[in-house]
Amino acid sequence: MYITLKNINKIYPNGFHAVHNFNLEIEKGEFVVFVGPSGCGKSTTLRMIAGLENISSGEFLINGVRANEKGPREREVAMVFQSYALYPQMTVFDNIAFGLTLQGVDEDVIEERVRKTAQILGLTDYLDRLPRALSGGQRQRVAIGRALIRKVGIFLMDEPLSNLDAKQRVTMRSEIAQIHQETGATTIYVTHDQTEAMTLADRIVVMKDGYVQQVGTPYELYFKPVNVFVAGFIGEPPMNFVRGTVENGCIPFGEQKIRLAEFRPDLAAAEGKEIVFGFRPEAASLTEQENAARIDCQVELTEMLGDNTNVYILSGEQRAILKVDSHDTPETDEPLTFWIPKDSMYFFDGETETVL
Repeated sequence: MYITLKNINKIYPNGFHAVHNFNLEIEKGEFVVFVGPSGCGKSTTLRMIAGLENISSGEFLINGVRANEKGPREREVAMVFQSYALYPQMTVFDNIAFGLTLQGVDEDVIEERVRKTAQILGLTDYLDRLPRALSGGQRQRVAIGRALIRKVGIFLMDEPLSNLDAKQRVTMRSEIAQIHQETGATTIYVTHDQTEAMTLADRIVVMKDGYVQQVGTPYELYFKPVNVFVAGFIGEPPMNFVRGTVENGCIPFGEQKIRLAEFRPDLAAAEGKEIVFGFRPEAASLTEQENAARIDCQVELTEMLGDNTNVYILSGEQRAILKVDSHDTPETDEPLTFWIPKDSMYFFDGETETVL
């Protein structure tokens, strides 16, 4: 199934405008992730798609047919929530089968479909257990199984991994990706975790304050952010930003100056213009590079993370984070020189914060 959202708005009775002019086309079989901070409108948008929230204005279509007035059942969607919402007195088998039982599906068909679903989710050995005997990851698989067994064309997932520990989240991420490949269902997934978004999505919708900031592939959002918010939201650690005014064709980085004529000649003449200069922590090089800005600084703190180290630096009053190979971890309180390659530099308008 493919989905179209045209100028969708959500305004609550108290006047709060939760979602502003949301426009998106979702192709059949696509995995789309809505991501953004708490309160950005992503879950509200998902609930409007599910039919759990009324759409204030705009048009919502499934396979080209208007669905604004259709209820959740008529929309043929299956939803997985943050809470597992399992029936504690029912076995795993009965929890997965519950929707089909309500529909009066023949018992032999239910048996076959539950066992097939359990096999996909690795739950075959747990069908006779109650939810309390399962781990968090297993419970979430049961919740996904209950949605999966209905064989609908659209899956909606609202922060399904947020109650799991870090190791379980990694495992479940790969399992959800595998389930999507096997079912080919159109999937819309809501999360505030940009790592989940980057690893799962065909396309990502970044939201802030009810507005769509950017829609694109993980590659596009990482390498071609349209504004400061997207650039800072995608990536871990986040992009470093240096705000300054162009003076004599340069912008300041702490006590040093970056000559724009070498890297962005079009901005060198923008005398007096406020610019936000950005670079990703992993883009910094500790060895000299051609076509790169040299920065001298002091190491304030290091965080050794295994395969890499986060290095917190101070240059004048300007702080930044570098991500370097663990074997190159510098000493705390020591001077350090690094280079920012031209191809890894980003420039944004200081007023509108859009990319230049």
